[in-house]
Amino acid sequence: MKLHFSTANLTDLDPIMRIERAGFTPQEAASRSNMAARIIHYPDTFIVARTDQTIAGYIVGPATSQSTITDDLFVTSQPNSAAAPYIAILSLAVAPDLQHHGIGHQLLAKMTDVAREQKRIAITLTCLQRLIPFYEHAGFHNDGKAASTHAGEVWFNMTKSVAPVSGS
Repeated sequence: MKLHFSTANLTDLDPIMRIERAGFTPQEAASRSNMAARIIHYPDTFIVARTDQTIAGYIVGPATSQSTITDDLFVTSQPNSAAAPYIAILSLAVAPDLQHHGIGHQLLAKMTDVAREQKRIAITLTCLQRLIPFYEHAGFHNDGKAASTHAGEVWFNMTKSVAPVSGS
């Protein structure tokens, strides 16, 4: 399957929300207004994978000064800071009928490229225990149980160091 990667725009909101709602519980999923704010505030760190016909998946997260995700990041968004050393992944989701084709790993690789280009030092995220192996396979390190209580779940902090672009 041939994928094209681009940044998200507000015309993508409906298919993004369908994927968000399919991939997360109602308590975990971002609201439509929060997702729209992310599209607006994170234009360089909201990446969409597209087939010729549809949006296959997306990854989004703000640039932040915090090395771990705090629950406030799920409900408020501010424009990315060029000086922030981290990118905090808030959502990585793939359309259910397109899962298990490597799209999630490709989106993580694209975000890693963005982080390197922006001279960030690491990417951080939280995930459920069942997803730890997926993220470890993508180069993330399990930093243990997170303080997050988002959606009443038990989350784990994961980080991936971002090596600078050669010659930088």
